[in-house]
Amino acid sequence: MRLHGRQYTRREIEAHVGRMEQLGGIRRMALAEGNETGATIIAVRTGAGLAYEVTPDKGMDISMAAFSGSSLAWQSANGDAHPSYYDDQGTGWLRTAAGGLFMTCGLISAGSPGMYDGRTYGQHGRAHHTPARQVSAESSWVGDEMELIIRGVIEETSIFGGHLRLRREIRSRMGENAIVIRDLVENAGFKACPHMMLYHFNFGYPLMTEETKIRFPGGKVKAREAELPIDGYDRWEQPDANYEERVYYHELPESPDGWAEVAVHQPRFPLAAGITAPATLKLAWKTALLPRLVQWKMPGAGVHALGIEPANCGVEGLEVERQRGTLRMLEPGESVQYELKLSIDASMDVEEES
Repeated sequence: MRLHGRQYTRREIEAHVGRMEQLGGIRRMALAEGNETGATIIAVRTGAGLAYEVTPDKGMDISMAAFSGSSLAWQSANGDAHPSYYDDQGTGWLRTAAGGLFMTCGLISAGSPGMYDGRTYGQHGRAHHTPARQVSAESSWVGDEMELIIRGVIEETSIFGGHLRLRREIRSRMGENAIVIRDLVENAGFKACPHMMLYHFNFGYPLMTEETKIRFPGGKVKAREAELPIDGYDRWEQPDANYEERVYYHELPESPDGWAEVAVHQPRFPLAAGITAPATLKLAWKTALLPRLVQWKMPGAGVHALGIEPANCGVEGLEVERQRGTLRMLEPGESVQYELKLSIDASMDVEEES
């Protein structure tokens, strides 16, 4: 294990502590105030600066995420509301969506609410508000490396409707600043079922300031609304209470390794002890099954977030996707596997804050 600038064997690092949680690890906690009462979080610290909270009651998504004590993610005013408050009608999702590092939009529907095949579907689907079962959180040694692994299962089901099952694994390693997400989605039913999947990553202050630069994989960029300007999609602004959200679609070029990557560079990211340093957050994903990239730009006041959203669909809803001929259908017993990786690096050449 490489930690604090040097290499350790397992026994060497264990000799320095009473328990590994002194340096990092996994801890499960229950929330006890307001509309968060009864919700649980699984807090992860890698010991190298990265910390985040998995929410097993809300789709095994990740809410808080920070590096060296400073936030990476935008969090909504809703907090980590217990899923019992979820309203699945229309845009009711907006009242309890947590924001956070990422929210799962799916499993059957994502994007705008609407009707499909005689049924109504609310905004962004049910996954973000579905409690997981068979949840496990484990830190274990593999040789001289400690793996931090959280697993769980969520299902979207309806009598006479679809039955999709998601098996999620979230993995980090002590001494490293990275998160790997591996999802297996299978059609556990006996009829073909629509499957829309969108990973709604939300980056916020202090990662996002007017100094921040965003690098996309390349390819054409177009706005969801034709009248919106393209200029400025890769820049950030000060909070503006009058700003109206903008959504862009990015065409992903082919890559030799089958991965795409978005990088967010903050030249003055605040670290502990009153110093700043250049920091770059990278989000990468396998494009074979997530061939589309949606960008949500919302530097508003209070809602001050950059959404980077790898997806297998657009955000206009089930019926529009069907009309376009791009709706993904999973046959009975068919499964798809997604993989994404988030990492952050900070330069060692630090400067004091003024």
